[in-house]
Amino acid sequence: MTTSPWAGAKVRLRAPEPSDVDAFMAADDDGEGMRAGWRVFPPRSRADTEGWLQHAGGDADEFRVVVESLASGEPVGTLNTHSCDPAAGTCSYGVTIWPWHRRCGYGSDAVVVALRYLFGERRYQKCTVGVIAFNEASLALHRSLGFTEEGRVRRAHLRGGRYWDEVVLGMTVEEFDQRWGLPPLS
Repeated sequence: MTTSPWAGAKVRLRAPEPSDVDAFMAADDDGEGMRAGWRVFPPRSRADTEGWLQHAGGDADEFRVVVESLASGEPVGTLNTHSCDPAAGTCSYGVTIWPWHRRCGYGSDAVVVALRYLFGERRYQKCTVGVIAFNEASLALHRSLGFTEEGRVRRAHLRGGRYWDEVVLGMTVEEFDQRWGLPPLS
């Protein structure tokens, strides 16, 4: 029996479904999570969220997936890849686990599943992520996964009237393989 390349120990990554709308609407009210992420967005209607979910898939390299708990089958967050450059072999992603599901290991498992795909199936050789300097939870997550701090982009984000640095962290395919292993061939 083969296991899905989209499943980890605690989560599976799957395409967004229209039935996920309530979870995404609830997540839109997470002000702390929104400020720790890439942008603070204005309120979104249910119709806008439903439309966004219909077009949230992507392609083989740049995609958005729902992070689903294997234990409960419910959505617990989202992960999206971006800034993928197949010629250079570099990629990036963002991951959000909703507040009522944090500290359960879902984020780290989701990242390992996504990187195993990007490194092992799409031939990327380096993943770089940017984390707002005040987001200690995300910095700790990435360090625990084996990412190395590579630098800072000063005053890259505005949140709450204050400018914040972006901490740049990276991991190579060799570092990932040594720590987490690439997909087996058999």
